[in-house]
Amino acid sequence: MHTPVVFLPGMMCDLRLYAMQLLEFGRDRSVTVAPITMGERIEEIASNILDRVPPKFALVGLSMGGIVAMEMLRRAPDRITRIALLSTNSLAETPQSAADYEPLIIKLRSGQLEEAVQGLMPPEHIGAGTGRSAVMAELLEMAKDMGPEAIVRQIRALQRRRDYQSVLRKCKVPALVLCGDQDGLTPLKRHTLMAELIPYAELSVLEGVGHLPTLENPDATNAALHGWLKQPFVLRTRVES
Repeated sequence: MHTPVVFLPGMMCDLRLYAMQLLEFGRDRSVTVAPITMGERIEEIASNILDRVPPKFALVGLSMGGIVAMEMLRRAPDRITRIALLSTNSLAETPQSAADYEPLIIKLRSGQLEEAVQGLMPPEHIGAGTGRSAVMAELLEMAKDMGPEAIVRQIRALQRRRDYQSVLRKCKVPALVLCGDQDGLTPLKRHTLMAELIPYAELSVLEGVGHLPTLENPDATNAALHGWLKQPFVLRTRVES
């Protein structure tokens, strides 16, 4: 029996972010997309998800979903059999980056949802050759369905998030760190850092892809996830150079 996989979407996103992954991996295992809208802090969101998912599971988180995944790893490391962190960031917000969200919150609360979406996810952070306009249209539809107040709660949770570097250093399970080489929102250097912090993490960089690899290049994303699911559970002892 294959271990269930829990997928955590990014900010403003729902299960449509993982449509092609659900089709691919749902053929032979239980797959679930857990919403990251249940709470005003990352800790609260993670706790609510842990109350609703299987006792043991593999965990995939993209963008804000990756941040929630790291909090779940901090809270319940014995329940997570392996972890995949996509297009995300283990660092806390700086005072300046937290303040930069405020004009976008004003836009959300004044009915300017499309402008807020483009502020939170500038189109140039989607790969130029990956159907950028279609991906942005899909993101806007998901954001409309989620609604401005839920997005504001997500922003507030991000503004208050902790630093997860120490959590990653303690990770004892097979790990994948994946990003696109055209992701300006969470650039490659952030993922290189995470992969270096996690013992024996696999770093996968998708060429021509931006911040939403599951939509931009689902085939390459699925191939990386298949490799991650096949990683052995027993990790070798680190040999210091």
